[in-house]
Amino acid sequence: MSKTLSSQVLTETAFAEGIADLSSRDADLGAVILKWGRPPLWTHAQGFAGIVMAILAQQVSLESASAAYAKLESAIGAIEAGAFLSLDARRLREIGFSRQKGTYARDIALAISNSELDMAQLQTLSDEQAREQLMEIRGVGRWTADTYLLFSLLRPDVWPSGDLALAKSIREVKRLEQIPGFDEVDHMAAGWRPWRAVAARILWHAYLSERGR
Repeated sequence: MSKTLSSQVLTETAFAEGIADLSSRDADLGAVILKWGRPPLWTHAQGFAGIVMAILAQQVSLESASAAYAKLESAIGAIEAGAFLSLDARRLREIGFSRQKGTYARDIALAISNSELDMAQLQTLSDEQAREQLMEIRGVGRWTADTYLLFSLLRPDVWPSGDLALAKSIREVKRLEQIPGFDEVDHMAAGWRPWRAVAARILWHAYLSERGR
């Protein structure tokens, strides 16, 4: 089995290696690749823009989060902390932020602007260290931190515990009678180390493809 350190980045080469390794070890994931092809190496921006996307994606569909992100980009151009702080609560609601999400994002923008938070430093930390630092931010729980690590920092072995789409996809891919609980999902995902972030992309790809999205 390939060994990937948590500090490494999921490059296109590593992504292909992970797909090949998982396909050889898990016949169900291999069947997904045969049916739907290789999943995209989805990425989000690093820094403030990436954590904003992670916050927008909390408990909503990918389409809703992406639409709000695009509106924000149209409103301020590059999604940076200083520009974000120019928007008032009414404008944020028009863009698609709930009151709570707008508050979370504004707090992060203020922390970055005041040099209290250094998002770039996260790149130098292990998965666990980066996750713990992100979760000190109000509004950033385990799922939000892990999706930032997965999409923005491209860590290869991060698993976003609590993701309902992944649980639904596992039920379909593994032909289970019901959607597994998140503890069961996490236990199953442990078998996909050290490529859990690759497995997540395979499963998301299956979930979206089955629904024509």
